[in-house]
Amino acid sequence: MPDAVLHAAALAASVLGMAWLALAMEVHWDQVRGTIALPARTARGLRLLGAAGLATSLALCLAVDHASMAVLMWVMGLAAAALAVAFTLTWRPRWLMVLMPWVVRDIESA
Repeated sequence: MPDAVLHAAALAASVLGMAWLALAMEVHWDQVRGTIALPARTARGLRLLGAAGLATSLALCLAVDHASMAVLMWVMGLAAAALAVAFTLTWRPRWLMVLMPWVVRDIESA
């Protein structure tokens, strides 16, 4: 697989990981979901998904480059992902609901 595709996948995994970690925080959850409280089980699941996304991103970077360059690419991807998620939370926080469709179904069925 071309290196550019793996780097793009690593960046996408970083964005997903950062978004899930942000959604696990009460303040960002309130921005996205409004008055619906954040269940503890959902917060734990979002934290696990976030950690898995960041670990996947690191693994993809390591698959493309040697360790020192891979870590540099990963850290730059983390910074870009954090900035993208911060701007999304500032500008259009409801867009992040797409990343947790199971939560929307659970809450609507309750």
